[in-house]
Amino acid sequence: MRRYALLTATIIITGQTAYALGPLKDEPTVRDGIIAVGMAYEIGDKCGSIAARYLRGLSYLNELKAHAASLGYSGAEIDAYIGDDTEKRRLEAIARQQLADLGAVPGDEASYCAVGAAQIAAGTQVGLLLR
Repeated sequence: MRRYALLTATIIITGQTAYALGPLKDEPTVRDGIIAVGMAYEIGDKCGSIAARYLRGLSYLNELKAHAASLGYSGAEIDAYIGDDTEKRRLEAIARQQLADLGAVPGDEASYCAVGAAQIAAGTQVGLLLR
């Protein structure tokens, strides 16, 4: 009887957790991870001497999807978030603003290279996605 009560409590708690989830766009690990990938891609695109590590980036994005799933988001919720063009534009704008805050200047390749080199040296998530 005690085992049954524990199992029932676990199911109820798990169910309540799933219902308490907010929008995936507000999950900081996922959101910030996607922004880091965007920043690395932008640096790799704008700086000729630094490249984005595409396989590492894809692997990291898959880790973010797995993390979202582990929090209780369904595959459909994750796919909807990934496919949301408005959210993509919002995250791209945040990534570009963060790059600007770090010193990247549109049209100035050297500034993107400097930001990329600093990210690599600091071992940030962005830096780990560059070479």
